[in-house]
Amino acid sequence: MTTPPLPASAERFLAEPHLATLTTFRPDGSPHVVAVRFTWDREAGLARVMTVGSSRKARNLLSAPGSRAALCQVAGFRWITLEGTATVSGDPLRVAEGVRRYTRRYSSPPPNPPGRVVVEIAVDRVMNLNT
Repeated sequence: MTTPPLPASAERFLAEPHLATLTTFRPDGSPHVVAVRFTWDREAGLARVMTVGSSRKARNLLSAPGSRAALCQVAGFRWITLEGTATVSGDPLRVAEGVRRYTRRYSSPPPNPPGRVVVEIAVDRVMNLNT
């Protein structure tokens, strides 16, 4: 699937340094929702979240390859949700790209704990309001 085109206002909103919620699903099917920092790569159609492989969100995705995730950024009455198939990668080049984009968006690098990985969401559905 391809990423749907976003209006310029949505792209600008996604460039602002807000937090979002990331929703994944536990093995029992119940949702796991956590606040995260993330980046949006319009050209690749990827949202990226830095984490560690032992985190619940990473374990949820690793236990169900091909599963979906959703990121929802909210600021006041503006919001946008990015949904798609999520993967977890420890590949040094992919992690480095996640770190580079995170550092640019949030003006500081992410934490660097042992076992750091990047969650990549191939966005194929976008819902937004008042961005």
